[in-house]
Amino acid sequence: MSTYNALPEHLPPKPTEAPLYPHHPSDSLPDDSQEPLYWVSPRHLAGDDNALAEQVGATLTGLGWRMWPTSRNTLLYVSPDELCGAEWILAAYPFELGGLPVAWQLSARPHADSAMAEWNAYFTAGMPYEALADLLVALDVREAPEIGVEEPETVLNALGAQGWVRDLDCPHTTAMDPGFSATVSLGLQPPLVQDADPRPDLMGWQAWAEPVLGAPYLWCASFSASIPHDLVAAFASTLASPALVPRRTLPKDAEGRLMVLRRS
Repeated sequence: MSTYNALPEHLPPKPTEAPLYPHHPSDSLPDDSQEPLYWVSPRHLAGDDNALAEQVGATLTGLGWRMWPTSRNTLLYVSPDELCGAEWILAAYPFELGGLPVAWQLSARPHADSAMAEWNAYFTAGMPYEALADLLVALDVREAPEIGVEEPETVLNALGAQGWVRDLDCPHTTAMDPGFSATVSLGLQPPLVQDADPRPDLMGWQAWAEPVLGAPYLWCASFSASIPHDLVAAFASTLASPALVPRRTLPKDAEGRLMVLRRS
């Protein structure tokens, strides 16, 4: 198994557990569930409620994407125009981000005659599914997944609008939440992140949550260099939203930093 750390290497790898072969996507918060429902904030520490496959899969199905199980025990979704793909690949365990196995891979090609993806994005388990779902919706409304021409400020401004602050040392590439528990940064693209641009030293967006300094990462994400900045901005804006989200399972490492309201 090939592994790499897209993020600082001061933490030991600690993969999260997930079903080997998830069921077909369905609502993970049924009304008749006996588990208590909580409304929590901040979103970037809320975790995935052990439902990342189901919730993102439901979004893709709602957008009209077709799904096939693969021989590698993964689930492959393809957009109606066949230009975009999303695959639940946790069972295949392709590589790691920050010591966590990649769970979803998103890719897009510029036109039907292209055999190679223009860009890829990778997300580990633990990712708040709302952020990935809104990224997919933003991708779906594009006429074509074109190479981005926007400036990195597009992403940083989206985070700033939600109250995140820029890193004093890297104000043009990095922003953090006010509690310094999550970061979105533009840096060197890790070696196992694939992009159509073959040039070395490409710059790509990365994001991660570290609820407690020195503890394992809660989730990580990496975007290859050619992804349009406005798509990353859509992901970042939802990730940083102060709006409460529903959860039945809370990440243990983040419990002390979550504002939790229980539904009566």
